[in-house]
Amino acid sequence: MRTMTKVEWQPLADAHAAQVDAWSEGRRTRRGMRHPIDDFLWDYYSHRPAHLRRWHPGTGIALEAAAEHATWPHYVTEDGVTFANPNVVQERRHTFEWIRELLVRTRERQSTFACFGLHEWAMVYGLEQHEVRHEQAPLRLTPAEIKDVVEAAQLRCTHFDAYRHYTANALPLNVLRPSRENQQDLEQPGCLHANMDIYKWCYKLTPFITSELTRAAFALARDIRQLDAQAAPYDLREWGLDPITVETVEGRAEFARQQKSFAERAQELRAQLIAEVDTALALTSR
Repeated sequence: MRTMTKVEWQPLADAHAAQVDAWSEGRRTRRGMRHPIDDFLWDYYSHRPAHLRRWHPGTGIALEAAAEHATWPHYVTEDGVTFANPNVVQERRHTFEWIRELLVRTRERQSTFACFGLHEWAMVYGLEQHEVRHEQAPLRLTPAEIKDVVEAAQLRCTHFDAYRHYTANALPLNVLRPSRENQQDLEQPGCLHANMDIYKWCYKLTPFITSELTRAAFALARDIRQLDAQAAPYDLREWGLDPITVETVEGRAEFARQQKSFAERAQELRAQLIAEVDTALALTSR
């Protein structure tokens, strides 16, 4: 185990907290209308800004003079240094192994880039403005036009947490039937939501994952959510988001271009997360 002095680790912790504070400023200070990107990330992933701003060195790093860390969950202090308690990895070994298996199988599967963000359209399929989830944002097409786009496409969503929010009438239109049980069999590295979820797997394994990786995963999730929102059938220009018109050939090409770029970033982060999970698992034996 390597030990870091406070002179070494405090600047890293301060820089991390400053970045998270910048990301969460709107959430903490905004009044009234909700933001389609920032509020989604904090609500959907249910990881509070106060928790994300905590800096963690990851597995196998001990911190000197880390009184605050010593009060956080899953840390232990011995001989004057504080570190992530390896006993917790053994207690939660099934969770670590399940997440690792999902990450590995997703990484190795063929990417597909033909969804064009239509999961957001399927979530409002057949609904009127007052019935949609984000009713504070106006639809930029009529319900009939949205219905036509969905029915003309072949919905191939592979992500359960997106698919389960389809309207009841849209569910049968999806070629696949994602579920929690077949999640490891379906998730693929082109999927926007699977790539956003790298952030979720990072914070669920805190404090054994480095904050540098968790922060990079959150940054990716923010960028992906913007594409997700722009491709949705909502008019979000009030928030400075011009639509990506996936109902057109040009819009679909732009969506796929960005989706491929995000997939490349995600594969790098996925590989890093697998390596950090392996480091944590190596601390304990069955």
